[in-house]
Amino acid sequence: MEREIETKCLHLEEDEGKTDHFGAISYPIYQTATYAHPGVGQSTGYDYSRLQNPTREHLEKMVASLEGGIDALALSSGMAAISLLMELFKPGDHIIADSDLYGGCIRLFQNVSDKNGIQFSNIDCCREDIESYITEQTKAIYIETPTNPMMNVTDIAATAEIAHKHGLLLIVDNTFLSPYFQNPLKLGADVVVHSGTKYLGGHNDTLAGFLVTGREDISEKLRFLIKTTGAGLAPFDSWLILRGIKTLGIRMERAADNALKIAKWLTAQDVVTKVIYPGLPDHPGYEIMKKQARGFGAMLTFQLKDKESALAVLEKVRMIRFAESLGGVETLITYPATQTHADVPQEILEKNGITDATLRLSVGIENVKDLLAELESVFASL
Repeated sequence: MEREIETKCLHLEEDEGKTDHFGAISYPIYQTATYAHPGVGQSTGYDYSRLQNPTREHLEKMVASLEGGIDALALSSGMAAISLLMELFKPGDHIIADSDLYGGCIRLFQNVSDKNGIQFSNIDCCREDIESYITEQTKAIYIETPTNPMMNVTDIAATAEIAHKHGLLLIVDNTFLSPYFQNPLKLGADVVVHSGTKYLGGHNDTLAGFLVTGREDISEKLRFLIKTTGAGLAPFDSWLILRGIKTLGIRMERAADNALKIAKWLTAQDVVTKVIYPGLPDHPGYEIMKKQARGFGAMLTFQLKDKESALAVLEKVRMIRFAESLGGVETLITYPATQTHADVPQEILEKNGITDATLRLSVGIENVKDLLAELESVFASL
């Protein structure tokens, strides 16, 4: 019988009953760059930490278990993970990517991957006909669901069916929901991407990225690439992410509960013209979310009546911090136009509905009464 995900966040079954590492409950940090060999042609299983490190390996097994994959690779950041993933492709290859992605992905694709000869079609994957963009050169479909920051929801299973019908990879960025709420591999995805900096770490104190797969052939290619390019996660950072994962379940539940209450409150504010949260029944992706996820997450986006109102909110918040990033225990508010999506061309911003009055909220685990009290105080002065 498969264990529940809350238990998987704490226990790796293959390690149970063992007293390795002197019985340490917290997995040790193996802060070493290299390893001595018992003899010529012999190895302890570890040779050099760029190739593998016990702490990183333990973390990778934990993340693979949470996502239902056979392998996970821990990298130095989310963007390092996506950069490594792009090395699966060669000049002339074509990728269909959702147009509403994290700005760092758009920057990478347009300025680095494109320079390396990889071509992209940026489309609305939840509304446009994906198949009409497939060519003989197409190798993959790349989606986030929900998207960043406009919270668009794509049907993962339906997209996987299209991808596999044409022999393509389906890559899903699962950062916003984490493996606690959604498992794309079980819905047909070939690779899952995470910025581990966000919900997996959960405390805004380290950077990390993950690639998870359920396919042996992809695992072999990625393992070769990570040892070749050298962006594996350091031992101490691996330990910080391991520590964060222990509380993933309770953090996600509390933050999502807070987010729903705040989303409902925002809908009643005159200065707010739109609230985008997939846990609201009027969200276009609400039914799909109920089908493919176990929760709606803690990210929400809202539009104010004008730029001046948005800037006033950012100036007046105090407990809620005006900062980039998401997924930590603290509630953060972000201005996509100048932060996460600052390098995105204006025409893409406009197509996706991102304006100078758009704000994104990463809801934390504070008492929701305190969060609402601060928002009431801020909005009363607008």
